[in-house]
Amino acid sequence: MTQKNETRLPLAGIRVLDLSRLMAGNMLTLQLADFGAEVIKVESAQGDTLRDWKNDGKALWWKVYGRNKKSICLDLKSETDRGKLLRLLPEADVVVESFRHGGMEAFGLGPEVLHAANPKLVIVRISGWGQTGPYAERPGFGTLLEAFSGFAERNGFPDKPPALPNLGLADMIAGLSGAFATLAAVREVEVNGGQGQVVDLSLLEPMIGVLGPDAAIFQHTGRRPRRLGNRAENAAPRNAYACKDGQWMVMSGSTQRMAERVFDAIGRGELKADARFRDNTARIANIEELDRLIGDFVRGRTLEENLAHFGEFEVTVGPVLNVDQLMQDRHVRERQVLVDVPDPEFGSVTMHNVTPRLSRTPGRIRTTAPSIGQDQKLVE
Repeated sequence: MTQKNETRLPLAGIRVLDLSRLMAGNMLTLQLADFGAEVIKVESAQGDTLRDWKNDGKALWWKVYGRNKKSICLDLKSETDRGKLLRLLPEADVVVESFRHGGMEAFGLGPEVLHAANPKLVIVRISGWGQTGPYAERPGFGTLLEAFSGFAERNGFPDKPPALPNLGLADMIAGLSGAFATLAAVREVEVNGGQGQVVDLSLLEPMIGVLGPDAAIFQHTGRRPRRLGNRAENAAPRNAYACKDGQWMVMSGSTQRMAERVFDAIGRGELKADARFRDNTARIANIEELDRLIGDFVRGRTLEENLAHFGEFEVTVGPVLNVDQLMQDRHVRERQVLVDVPDPEFGSVTMHNVTPRLSRTPGRIRTTAPSIGQDQKLVE
């Protein structure tokens, strides 16, 4: 069910015109809408491209990431419809767009035009490579940036090719980063009496930002990240291990005390003094043998037995869940990590709850995504 808290939402009063398409922009404006901003999707007659991402004919991506938003249809190639958009600007706080480089200028809606209509407007420009630089005009789908950033090269297993994520990771990260940047720019206007500005949000730079100090490491050691599969470069043991019943368990022994508990749990307490395993550096150097010892032990028990056994030794382990197991998990259910939201088309749609959680003014899910143009009265 949707949350019943009726307190004023913290972003109430902020109006966002969302001209973006697909993932990054929708993820960005989802964060704002969940906490009360009025997000108006400005769509063509065909609708946001995310509406075309269907599973068994059902546009569930759109149902989730278009939640809490309104929808109007405007053809930005039409002078009449551009006029309608411009008339909305004085009451808007934010415009979000993700057209290819120069796309807004081609419509006659570049930042100078928008700021002439509303000098306090925050304009978020989402692109693959940013608004400047030699690659600014290149296509910017997330896949390209997941490869270019170094993520794909370091992801996957050492005997396999580079591995791309199987979801829009670069877009999602950029959306979260962009929501923060948007609010920083809005605060500059509201609190510091500032003017509007342009937020230049590339998919590349937030992606690089979450990959750790790779550049610094290479600069000072000459070492590049390696494909390690489920292992970690800086801590051992850390891996996924197969259980007797065909399920999988993950383990993280990222502190010395935790690694020592692992040895006690597998009945090999003497390994704590073994030169091959007595500290983290030694364990990383001998990771193949370490994983063999742990894997042999885990393989002799079911997942449930392993979780119970390692739990007695306070070892940090957990199950690898599929989506239906996740939906039935008691923690997920009690904490309402996933919620069922009423929907006029499907009856209800299960989706992730608002995150993060605020103790006094939490966000809430008010509606699933709108139909195309259902709020057209806003411009008529």
